[in-house]
Amino acid sequence: MDIHATRTDQEPGSATRHIQALGHAAEPYVIEQRRYFHQHPELSLQEVETTAAIARELEAMGIPFEQPLETGLVATLRGTAPDAYLPNGEARRRLLIRADIDALAVTERTNEPFASVNDGVMHACGHDCHIAMQLGALKILSQMTDDLHGEVRAVFQPSEENGGGSKLMIGAGVCDGVDGAYAAHIWSEVEAGTISCEPGPRMANTDWFRIDINGTSCHGAMPQRGADAIIAAAEIVNNLQTIVSRDLSPYEPAVVTVGELHGGTARNVIAGTAYLTGTVRTYSDSAHEAMPRLIERIAVHTASALGAEAELTEYTVAHGAVVNDEQAAERCRNAIVKVLGKEAVGHYRGTLSGEDYSEYLRIVPGVLAFVGTRNPAIGATFAQHSCYYKVDESVLAKGSMLAAQYTVDFLAE
Repeated sequence: MDIHATRTDQEPGSATRHIQALGHAAEPYVIEQRRYFHQHPELSLQEVETTAAIARELEAMGIPFEQPLETGLVATLRGTAPDAYLPNGEARRRLLIRADIDALAVTERTNEPFASVNDGVMHACGHDCHIAMQLGALKILSQMTDDLHGEVRAVFQPSEENGGGSKLMIGAGVCDGVDGAYAAHIWSEVEAGTISCEPGPRMANTDWFRIDINGTSCHGAMPQRGADAIIAAAEIVNNLQTIVSRDLSPYEPAVVTVGELHGGTARNVIAGTAYLTGTVRTYSDSAHEAMPRLIERIAVHTASALGAEAELTEYTVAHGAVVNDEQAAERCRNAIVKVLGKEAVGHYRGTLSGEDYSEYLRIVPGVLAFVGTRNPAIGATFAQHSCYYKVDESVLAKGSMLAAQYTVDFLAE
């Protein structure tokens, strides 16, 4: 079969068959790209070489692009269907597809032959896969533009892990004139070969906080003469957990995590100061709004009970929850069935992990699909952000095919 052969739109299912053929042909390319980006990870807002490598691939495909920020870029794929553009030159419909491109400050321990060559930096969340899947989708779609009844805006976004990249891209205008959005996330809790895209909340509101504690330093052998800031900080960490267990309903998903606790200057000195930082994850607006007040109450009163003082010095709302639009989720489910079969429709309850893709969904309706990669047979069982994180690469071309099918279907409406 010649996968580049001309087809007629009147042929039922022809677009899907073309996507499948092109997708299977592109699978080695998608895996090759994933391994390259995995081997060369870069931290948020430092994705200079990553951006350059993506640019080279787009140039090879003949897809024009712009670079509105120092890192990251935006490609435009124009449909050539007769009705793709209105008489005034504006796209009839325009879909934004998005892939994040940054890595994490994690030292890789997978022993993969394509493991990170950048010390202390690793693609431990699958963003290398997202780049590869989106390049694969564009490779497919660029060979079937007659099936595109509009325009594709492909965003390769920096700095998702810092929670601010989407806002930077939106500020640069990537959502202007867009009718919908699509993104996919490789996910370690969904079985390989299945994809979940249920409607409603899928990923959580994400906030960051810092608490500073002031006590009174003194000799380590005379603790009664001071107020130990480390003891106060430790008690605050413990007591913050009662927010979820006692201040919120058992039916309200939420997480309060302290990731850092720093204090003290010497082993024989009672610490006069300490600080801790953490993150909060919630789904509902009510829990989201209540969190700063609850954290501050516990910090202030716990420290006071121990003769110290505490202050909630920082509370930052990074981004909101990812909520899949009902119509977009159904369109995605139908696309999964078309291109991969009913058995590929996965089911997942969602996660309290965060994703700044939510900021696009505040502007346009869209969907985030979880592309399952869990496969115990190859050791792909570790959670996102683990130094042992692995993926089942056989799912990557499927992710590209789904993105292509969703795009074709969306633009045809």
